[in-house]
Amino acid sequence: MQELTPQGQDIINDIAARYNLSVNSAIDMLSAVNRGGGTMAQFSCPELGSGQWMRGGMTMVGDLFNHGLKATVNNLCGELSNALANNQMFPPPKTGSGGNNWWPGDLGSPSSSGGQNNVRYAYFPKARRLAVQRDCQVSLFDTKDHQIGGVSQQQGGGSSLTFSS
Repeated sequence: MQELTPQGQDIINDIAARYNLSVNSAIDMLSAVNRGGGTMAQFSCPELGSGQWMRGGMTMVGDLFNHGLKATVNNLCGELSNALANNQMFPPPKTGSGGNNWWPGDLGSPSSSGGQNNVRYAYFPKARRLAVQRDCQVSLFDTKDHQIGGVSQQQGGGSSLTFSS
């Protein structure tokens, strides 16, 4: 479970109580929204199932026709996105070897990152690098002159990534 600031913990406790969720599920969703840069999330947690959320757009949940769950996820993620934008929810990363990031620290901050199941990615346009972590193994790729503008991941048992530039 990701560490929160005292203010972040208070906000999460309030949100969890209002949505009738465990604090752990609220933190899981906060982490998912944070990984999506505050504008999207791919999530899987016992209380809400799995799905995807995009601010101002699409919300998908595994229980397809459960409109109440879909509305709950949409509202919850919207609140968490606002909390991330307006509050220090997580402690600042430790200096040194990349802080809490899974990619090499010398790459800096990615312009986009995401993940699902056992695969995640981070794109660094200034360094012209793409970092992909699969089963705790990190691989770096030189993107040359390609500007990656889209990513899709296969859901389910397999794990594949597709990038568009």
